[in-house]
Amino acid sequence: MFSKIITFPFIVLVRFYQLVISPLMPAACRFTPTCSAYMIEALKIHGLFYGGYLGIKRILSCHPWGKSGYDPVPEKKCDHKH
Repeated sequence: MFSKIITFPFIVLVRFYQLVISPLMPAACRFTPTCSAYMIEALKIHGLFYGGYLGIKRILSCHPWGKSGYDPVPEKKCDHKH
């Protein structure tokens, strides 16, 4: 619950980018899902710090000499023993 409260403002910022800024720019993301969708999913799954790290790492790799294609957010590892 606390993680959702902390990540919510950052998700709102990314949604603002998706709805207001992104439509004004040419499509440039080399990945599926897009970098902004990846950031939102990473924040929801992994929280602010690790999810933010994954999202920023993804954005920094989105350039003409970087990778491209399908790159999903990694699943959250189980943190308890069975």
